[in-house]
Amino acid sequence: MVQERTGGDPMSEKKWVRASLRQLSRELGEAGHTASPPTVGRLLGKLGFALRANVKSEEAGSKHPDRDTQFTYIAERKAAFLTAGDPVISVDTKKKDLIGNFKNGGQAWGAQPETVNVHDFPSDAQGRAVPYGIYDVAKNQGWVVVGQSADTPEFAVDAVARWWEEEGRARYPEAKRLLILADGGGSNAARSRVWKQQGQAQLADRLGLEVTVCHYPRGCSKYNPVEHRLFSFISLNWAGKPLRSFEAMLGFIRNTTTAAGLKVQAVLNDKVYATGRQVSDAEMQTLNLERHAVCPHWNYTIRPRLAGAQSCQPGS
Repeated sequence: MVQERTGGDPMSEKKWVRASLRQLSRELGEAGHTASPPTVGRLLGKLGFALRANVKSEEAGSKHPDRDTQFTYIAERKAAFLTAGDPVISVDTKKKDLIGNFKNGGQAWGAQPETVNVHDFPSDAQGRAVPYGIYDVAKNQGWVVVGQSADTPEFAVDAVARWWEEEGRARYPEAKRLLILADGGGSNAARSRVWKQQGQAQLADRLGLEVTVCHYPRGCSKYNPVEHRLFSFISLNWAGKPLRSFEAMLGFIRNTTTAAGLKVQAVLNDKVYATGRQVSDAEMQTLNLERHAVCPHWNYTIRPRLAGAQSCQPGS
């Protein structure tokens, strides 16, 4: 009942729900399971929830008139794909980190504290890691592509394509379609033309997939499963441990597990991505992109193009 209402802090195990104890108690009763609000509170406690104090984390998109409609639609689309046995992935870019002898937040058990640089000067770093995470909702499996260049839409789509070629295709050999849950901004932004154009070229045309994308409203990224089911556990695993090399970072990611069976793979991408790429109106007109009737600014499907065919679907 709380699964689709759960949000979390990607830097910790904290999680919360978008419903009150009375509301959950009432819904349980309607489903034939009588439970008072205090009982619901105790059950939530066993699931890792707790009362939280106010923090400065107001959702910028909380007042959007389509916010609740979009959450409901995402839950419906996800359920439909999972029931059909089709892959559902949640994607996002984790916090970028300098690689070198720098302090990493958190604490770790040890006889002596790790000695790190006093200042985090980029000039002292081997580079800046850009970890792009892909969480397989059905399999509870993570895949992280660690880039060393810019966090661009081309990099994001390359990460998804690599996941499909090296992991996804083997897990879902009969699948012809893919559902991607993504934030509303960043390299996989709902308004990004390059994200859509690359999705058409790399995922739909080259891999032959029908790709449906559902974006979370702006400011609601904490409800994206990749945040609280993958990134939070990676952060806990390397808490208090300096990321002195890209190999060390990959090792920490690969060693991230949970009692629920989470397993994570990590690969390095040393390709250099150019920023500021533009996609023209004419090029957008060639995409085989169909916007959904519900929240079309956040939901759309990209299908493979026939050789030489062009679509008249509008882009954004």
